[in-house]
Amino acid sequence: MKQVYAPGCALMIYKPELAEKLLEFLNKDFGDIPEHLICCRHEPNLESGTQVINTCPGCDRRYRELYEGISTVSLWEVLAASKTFPFPDYNGMVMSIHDACPTRTEERVHFAFRKLLDRMNIQIVEPKNTRTKAICCGDSFYGTLPVEHVKEQMKKRSNQMPCDNVVVYCVSCIKAMHIGGKTPRYIVDLLFGEDTGIGTFEPDAWHDELQKFIDAH
Repeated sequence: MKQVYAPGCALMIYKPELAEKLLEFLNKDFGDIPEHLICCRHEPNLESGTQVINTCPGCDRRYRELYEGISTVSLWEVLAASKTFPFPDYNGMVMSIHDACPTRTEERVHFAFRKLLDRMNIQIVEPKNTRTKAICCGDSFYGTLPVEHVKEQMKKRSNQMPCDNVVVYCVSCIKAMHIGGKTPRYIVDLLFGEDTGIGTFEPDAWHDELQKFIDAH
């Protein structure tokens, strides 16, 4: 089975150097895995039978649902099974967790993501609505609700988090948790011992940045 690694538009905007580190690890551990930079909103031009290793929940859903003959596996599943990845130790630091809505039905992702946090010695305090019952961070309402209402949804979801530190695996969720007053901790940053930056976070500006990258790829 042929595999490719798709870091996703948001990670390539956020920290392309971490996408490169992840690709280096995959190539070291599994052999030659090419990088796939065509956005999942465009025809992927991948041969039938290809499996896409992804970091973006939206990519996971789109490749899985839209393109015949293409399968997906999240990077979290790959790393959760790894015997060689150098997981950092966070010494029992307590964090809440927000599951991204595109993978709400994918318990394989929920399980692997939590296993990664366990391997990094992070203690999880789950919100009431989590895993298959998780509620959107608010970002998916962008384009259907006025921006101020979108931000209200972000604050509503953030207020449901029991801890100030909230682990996310979607870059847009970083923005939402920040707008909601929480401290987002992006999983890729945690894996490499880095702080999570906020960057562009106002919904109009962030989606404009995303759209420009999508159009270019």
